[in-house]
Amino acid sequence: MPHADASLVPDSIKTKSEFWTHVHDQLEILVGGQRHWVSNLSNAASLIYSSLQAFPSNFGDGERSVNWCGFYLISSLFPSPQFTDASMDPKSQTRASTNMLLGPFSGRPACQWIEVSPRPRGVCGDAFVKRSTVLVPDVSTYPGHIACDGDTKSEIVCPLILRKGGEDIVLGVLDLDCLAIGGFDADDQVGLERIAALIIRSCDW
Repeated sequence: MPHADASLVPDSIKTKSEFWTHVHDQLEILVGGQRHWVSNLSNAASLIYSSLQAFPSNFGDGERSVNWCGFYLISSLFPSPQFTDASMDPKSQTRASTNMLLGPFSGRPACQWIEVSPRPRGVCGDAFVKRSTVLVPDVSTYPGHIACDGDTKSEIVCPLILRKGGEDIVLGVLDLDCLAIGGFDADDQVGLERIAALIIRSCDW
């Protein structure tokens, strides 16, 4: 099967629960044999985004569409330059060490970084610090919401948590934005948290 066909959603899928199970299973196939997080998160963002567009009964590409899907990750996961000298000024280096940086995504251009320390910002920062999913039905009512896209009306953010040696390490977040108020619900949370767990165990960090 061509890789692009993984984002096709069969007509037999009617409920969100069935949809997220399908996306999870397709992603599990895509990441098989690949352990690099850049490659796997790139395919994950594309698969989720494209599959949601192909699921018109709940999302689709109209007024209820998901307009952004992607990842923000701790800066230590990003490699240092190998072939050029680092040109980042000291202030920017300090900022990078206390922020999540933009990772693979699908959608419009987004914020380059999100502050997590000493004071978390926005839904992504809160999900990172709280180590739990944050579901926001109406972003206009959320204190400190970061408006990367003014068209976004609702948002859901799932932390990526690696459990190692009895310790929970938050590596970043999976972030989805929707054009509709109340675009996400408990079924989406369950499905996305299962996908986040798959991503964590499918990559070498």
